[in-house]
Amino acid sequence: MTNRELFSWGREELGRAGCPDSGTDAKLLLYFAADADLTWYAMHMEEQAEKNVEERFRSAIARRAAREPLQYITGSAPFFGYTFKVTPAVLIPRFDTEVLVEEALGVLMPGMRLLDICTGSGCIPIAAAKEFAERTGGEKLSVTASDLSEEALVVARENARELGADIHFVKSDLFSEITGTYDVITANPPYIREADISLLDREVRAYEPHTALSGMEDGLYFYRKITEEASDYLRRDGIMILEIGADQAESVSRMLREHGFREIRLVQDLGGRDRVLMAKRKT
Repeated sequence: MTNRELFSWGREELGRAGCPDSGTDAKLLLYFAADADLTWYAMHMEEQAEKNVEERFRSAIARRAAREPLQYITGSAPFFGYTFKVTPAVLIPRFDTEVLVEEALGVLMPGMRLLDICTGSGCIPIAAAKEFAERTGGEKLSVTASDLSEEALVVARENARELGADIHFVKSDLFSEITGTYDVITANPPYIREADISLLDREVRAYEPHTALSGMEDGLYFYRKITEEASDYLRRDGIMILEIGADQAESVSRMLREHGFREIRLVQDLGGRDRVLMAKRKT
């Protein structure tokens, strides 16, 4: 079987399994199996498939046909122009979350202290630190990131090491182990209503960590905790930046106001959905 025939078989298998992007997924999994890239794909498709490549590809196709996310199979996901390691211990970074990073970059200045909670793979603080240095000619931030999951922190630390980002990681249940105050706090907390998790696509509900998805009964549990406690860790006139669900802007804005935040601004993602709330601590 040639590499082209192997690719065609994989594409057909994924199509029969109902994978929506079977051609793209099969191509990416062939790259993964061959530890190669587009150049290899163009030059070697008519060659006989190597045994180890075929075995690895068939295994990957079987996993994808079972609707395991592509990123968990390959072990990586793109975010803000960087490649992050991902495992089932962390939520897969989403393109929509890049909006949060871009908004943070709009308010961060050299020497500021940034705290990211519920950090997961570390994609938010790492991308912010890397991109800030790139845009400012090497200026640095003081960045701390926390998560309750030690397994997630293992992934986040490896991402920081591989991407060359200087991040201080802390195992913490939200602010429980955090010390000091910060100029900017970012968070993409779990915000799916518990009852809605069973309605999510199988790739999400069956594979991504439940604790990174569930915002408890009404999806707002973590926003209540964050807005109640954040003022103890955010400097006066400091900025809070939160990713939210598409129908949560009004509820989370009210919580922010109740806890002394003002100048609340809603930012939409490229799809026109409510995505990020920014607010300034005034009391």
